[in-house]
Amino acid sequence: MNLKDSRYANFALVQEMMQTSDAVKKFDPGQTRNVAKEIKSAGRLLLTGEGSSRIFPAKNAIRKALTWGLDISIFTDGSRQSAQYDLSKLAVFCASNSGRTKEVVLLAKKLASMGNEKRYALTANRDTLLEKECRQTFVLNCGWEQAVAATKSVVEQTLFYESILWHIKGIDKKKECSQLPDLVEQVLTMPVDKKVVEMAAKAPTIYFAGYNDGVAEELTLKTNEITRKKSDFLEGTYAVHGIEEVMDKNDIVFVVDPIGEEIEKFQEVLVKGVGLNVIAIADRETPFTTLRVPPAGEMNPYLFLCAGWNLLVEIGLATGINLDKPERARKVGNEFTG
Repeated sequence: MNLKDSRYANFALVQEMMQTSDAVKKFDPGQTRNVAKEIKSAGRLLLTGEGSSRIFPAKNAIRKALTWGLDISIFTDGSRQSAQYDLSKLAVFCASNSGRTKEVVLLAKKLASMGNEKRYALTANRDTLLEKECRQTFVLNCGWEQAVAATKSVVEQTLFYESILWHIKGIDKKKECSQLPDLVEQVLTMPVDKKVVEMAAKAPTIYFAGYNDGVAEELTLKTNEITRKKSDFLEGTYAVHGIEEVMDKNDIVFVVDPIGEEIEKFQEVLVKGVGLNVIAIADRETPFTTLRVPPAGEMNPYLFLCAGWNLLVEIGLATGINLDKPERARKVGNEFTG
């Protein structure tokens, strides 16, 4: 992507993707210091919301907490399902950029009625319906997005939740945070192999496989919103455990940060068996054609996501669609009206 090129610069989606670097630069981990203490005392945390406000932000936090062995249990589910749980002893973060998402607002109302004081909101707007129902609200610095597909807000939401874990673990990520903006911009502007774009543009279905940390799943959603193509998220080795029966040789699979021990099976079942193309998104070379990002350690997932955005924009442009205006998808999926 290149904002100096009108093919990209005329789209709000691309402008907002490119603003991610600045949003990361402005992010202040200190804002979560006090709420982290409250969450640590609760011991259990639910991260809820709908769509992009939940997938990567929540699942990245879950993976990081488990990897680091933190003494806190983190869960995620959509707001309707979460409303069926006993949440009386859990800290709950309700995420909605608009602050008007019906499912999220209704859950917050339920939490308030039961007297749960550890109910928090994460939004991109002030003075919202959600804010009225939560004890404390945090507002993203990135601002409201014009494009239907959320981008920069997803990264800031994810950093916000992860910073809570930094405080609980007692670690300082200032160095990593200071390096991330330049890396994000580097990945967003790196050239994408034209052959990969052509294969993906022609594919009946685009699959994303990888860790259950929200990256591949979020890119699956963004594929629908940005390219208007069918897509599916294949967690872990799901891609080689039955779905190959219905895959087409013209489909394409993007494996995010492939696990070394699983590569041979992917080659055997998908490349040799189905005959389709498998492309990796990774910080290292792999046996597959690889969209390579610079290594950033524990910050890698942010770069994998940005690499996927870059790819999807190129696919969208290759198919000639308007990146900003899906025919059916809406900015606020289900708005609370009273």
